[in-house]
Amino acid sequence: MAICGAIRPGIAQTTVPSEDAFFADVIVRGQPVFQLGGLPDASAVDRAEQINRRIAALLNQDVDLAPVTVNLDRDRNLATLQVNQRLIMTVTAQDALDFDTDLDTLAQRWADLLNQAMARTNLAVAVTYRIRRTAQDLLRNTIDNLPAVLGALVILVLTWLLAAAVRHAVLVWAKKTEGDRTTEELISRLCYGGVWTLGAIVALGVMGLNFAALLGTLGLTSVAIGFSLRDVLSNYISGVILLATRPFCIGDQVVINSYEGTVTQIQLRATTVQTYDGRLVFIPNQEVFQSSITNNTASPIRLSSVTVGIDHKADLPDLFHRIQQQMRQIEGVEREPEPIVLVRELTPTTVNLEAQFWVNSRKQSFLQVTSHVLAAIKLTLQAAQFAETNAPEDMAIEPIPNEPSPNTPTFDGEIDTDGR
Repeated sequence: MAICGAIRPGIAQTTVPSEDAFFADVIVRGQPVFQLGGLPDASAVDRAEQINRRIAALLNQDVDLAPVTVNLDRDRNLATLQVNQRLIMTVTAQDALDFDTDLDTLAQRWADLLNQAMARTNLAVAVTYRIRRTAQDLLRNTIDNLPAVLGALVILVLTWLLAAAVRHAVLVWAKKTEGDRTTEELISRLCYGGVWTLGAIVALGVMGLNFAALLGTLGLTSVAIGFSLRDVLSNYISGVILLATRPFCIGDQVVINSYEGTVTQIQLRATTVQTYDGRLVFIPNQEVFQSSITNNTASPIRLSSVTVGIDHKADLPDLFHRIQQQMRQIEGVEREPEPIVLVRELTPTTVNLEAQFWVNSRKQSFLQVTSHVLAAIKLTLQAAQFAETNAPEDMAIEPIPNEPSPNTPTFDGEIDTDGR
């Protein structure tokens, strides 16, 4: 590998000792133009220093510079580059051998490069030259760093495969041990992220990253980063806590603030709830963590009840028995605990009965079964000669007795529901 020494115009400096520099830069106006090697009687750095000094002296003069000319000396097998009859440098057969070309071609190439660099007098030319040099340096650095880049890419591909395999293995293990989908997702994501973190560290190490410097930089900027990303970090931390404590699981029907629906996804940043009208709501985990959560399906069954108002003359034991019998026959009403009928309230005009029964806690089943119970109670009251004869808004004000028989108790038609 060649080691180059950088020479500043007018200042004899190198970045490495002259005995260790095999090639050195010829510099014009602060920019390297080409490199040359050493000779038996002069090192590359010494040659570059002398050439740079001559070029700097020419550029500091207030005279117009003629183009660089090439003078070949076939007898001595060398060529000289001159400007205004002044010697700039000598191109030897050793130089041609170093760059694997012939003496004439190398001398003309260097003369052309010097002419381009020394004739640069306007901004457009200077910018073009710098862009070209930057592109050349970038290409050279890319080629030099290509093994490290390929190694890092190989590490990332292996990390991706390993992370996918670990996530699958952890999911299989968690399903056998935990049996809870939320916990399975938490464990698999943490393992997946951990593998990617280790893989990224190894890949950056292959690229030559100095981790001591990186940690120092992170230490200086951690306060600013934490302040700017506090909401994002808070959401992720809240997500981890929610996945660990499991106040609800995927598929549960919950009430969070003003949102009610079914939990469809629990991520580290947000929880997704599908409302009963089909809309998806993405709630940040920080808001979920700080809110009161009602889990309607945490228990397999849920208490529901309906309230009806009847006349004071009604035969309560007979009605109790009939309503209970009807509720037991409805599909969806749980047998245990058994449905019951209670006197909830006595008003001057009605006796308010409350029928309580347990149903499956899922929303659709809960509403359907409650509706069926209401319909069955209405049929039971009609069968017992309690007919609904007035509008719902009037029924709560004045119960109307049944016409056919003065001895028959009356039903005021007031029916309302209350699900708990």
